[in-house]
Amino acid sequence: METAGGYENQYRVPVPPSKPFLKSLQTSLKEAFFPDDPFRQFKNQPTRRKLLLGLQYFIPVLEWAPRYTFHFFKADLIAGITIASLAVPQGISYASLASIPPIIGLYSSFVPPLIYAMFGSSRDLAVGTVAVVSLLMSSMLGKVVSPTGNPKQYVQLVFTATFFAGLLQASLGILRLGFLVDFLSHATIVGFMGGAATIVCLQQLKGMLGLVHFTRETDLVSVLRSVFGQIHKWRWESAVLGCCFLFFLLLTRYFSKRKAALFWINAMAPLTSVILGSLVVYLTHAEKHGVQVIGNLKKGLNPPSVSDLAFRSPHLMTAIKTGIITGIIGLAEGIAVGRTFAMFKNYHIDGNKEMIAFGMMNIAGSCTSCYLTAGPFSRTAVNFNAGSRSLVSNIVMATAVMLTLLFLTPLFHYTPLVVLSSIIISAVLGLLDYEAVIHLWKIDKFDFYVCLAAYLGVVLGSIEIGLSIAISVSMLRIILFVARPRTAVLGNIPNSGIYRSMDQYTIANNVPGILILQIDAPVYFANASYLRERISRWIYEEEDRLKSAGETSLQYVILDLSAVASIDTSGISMLEQLMKNVDRKGLQLALANPRSEVMKKLDKSNLIDKIGKGWIFLTVGEAVSACNFMLHTCKSTRVAVEHNAQDSNV
Repeated sequence: METAGGYENQYRVPVPPSKPFLKSLQTSLKEAFFPDDPFRQFKNQPTRRKLLLGLQYFIPVLEWAPRYTFHFFKADLIAGITIASLAVPQGISYASLASIPPIIGLYSSFVPPLIYAMFGSSRDLAVGTVAVVSLLMSSMLGKVVSPTGNPKQYVQLVFTATFFAGLLQASLGILRLGFLVDFLSHATIVGFMGGAATIVCLQQLKGMLGLVHFTRETDLVSVLRSVFGQIHKWRWESAVLGCCFLFFLLLTRYFSKRKAALFWINAMAPLTSVILGSLVVYLTHAEKHGVQVIGNLKKGLNPPSVSDLAFRSPHLMTAIKTGIITGIIGLAEGIAVGRTFAMFKNYHIDGNKEMIAFGMMNIAGSCTSCYLTAGPFSRTAVNFNAGSRSLVSNIVMATAVMLTLLFLTPLFHYTPLVVLSSIIISAVLGLLDYEAVIHLWKIDKFDFYVCLAAYLGVVLGSIEIGLSIAISVSMLRIILFVARPRTAVLGNIPNSGIYRSMDQYTIANNVPGILILQIDAPVYFANASYLRERISRWIYEEEDRLKSAGETSLQYVILDLSAVASIDTSGISMLEQLMKNVDRKGLQLALANPRSEVMKKLDKSNLIDKIGKGWIFLTVGEAVSACNFMLHTCKSTRVAVEHNAQDSNV
């Protein structure tokens, strides 16, 4: 038994056996990159079985296709046709938002869904173009090449940015670096998406009002100046038509939300709007009265675009930058949407597989005249509500789009742009998640301000500025958490051996002569100096409190290390300095429940011997018992000495 001034510890805190450095490094890397242990399925399997499992892991369609049934196909057929009715008008609309020919929006709903059906792990995700990403493409690439002045070069940059987005996404999945996407917090995404939705809606005033010339800037001031600076050019025909269709789309969404069984009304509304709008223009010749129409759409399937990838362009770095930003945004939204709907059906999706799937479909898309695609919430929600059972619904959707490309594109000639603007506005209004903002305000004010910073950065500056502000504030918060970990004074819950934070538990009492401190984070170089100063301040404040209250002077300081998962050399140095400071004050330092990694470092640095093995305890309660024993012993000794002195005087 180890003793602390005569007090015997019932249990000793052991030093775990040391592992070879390479073994420890292997364990750390496995936990960092393979937390789900994907290799467990290969254990004790023959070589042919391992090969098959490997193919099924990287190409999930090989795993679920053999079990596919006709019953599933009937459900997927209905879901696929339903989302195709949404994909066609959205594809055309979002292409105009990205300032590229509308036909590219249709191309992007054909090839990428087929690729995702092979590599994706979500049963419900419906692949397609995304409004925010489309606006990002336009705002970032439009600064270096004009979509109207040099459309061919602009489209080449769009394909190139899509290629690099796919390359980034696939690389993150293959290297299992998906955790990097997690740095985009929920608050960041809510604020960024809300700001982007606001800008997208304002940009659509160009189509709603029939304006020909419009600002390429995305900030609120520039957009409003462009709108109200051209009041004399507003076309009432476009405004009336746009408001009517927007009201129709919002009304169908309202009824669909009221009753889930009516989801198909909202799903069919965009295509219905396109058909009705085209008929109105055709019958009234509205294109001759200021109502702009799409015009001719080229028939035929996706032409190859490998030769259009502008790797030698002087604007290549802009394309790479655009690809990285849009790729990360697409990943963040797609994986979040996939996980949300997977939770409803109680199955798991692999984030790294999803990244590979997104990357492969965007690389393939960039070579087949498609721009960046992801997993939009609106289309996935329709797919889910339509009863999809597998990714075959994406194949059905792609087949429907293929038939549209082959035979139906001339029918979109008279589709008014104002209808496309209405479709975009109704779709992105769902990104203005005010309920989530209210929830952030109630739960975490800091997250609310991160969300607000992202929103204002997008609306008042630009999408890049808003994203940069949001990420910077989120990173600042992470740094603050690491560099300024929480410490707390623990007190005793009456009539128990339990010790808890006195801030949280008002009934907890101080232990006379003992200061119990809890550190709530690993101790690293980034926070070692702060912790030394903060713990010293706790000691000063406790001494001042005891002195002013006339209570027993401070004798012992106990550090509860149960939440300290690891410590580095700077942390060890901090403990050594703290021990010296405590010794100078005539106090005794005790440690409670140091974790495995901490005990290893304490042992290798010989700090255990300096503190004393008897002053390292399994629990806070045992440490307090030892200190109380010493206080009682010292008091008894002092009383005995005083009594003997009085007897001698007598």
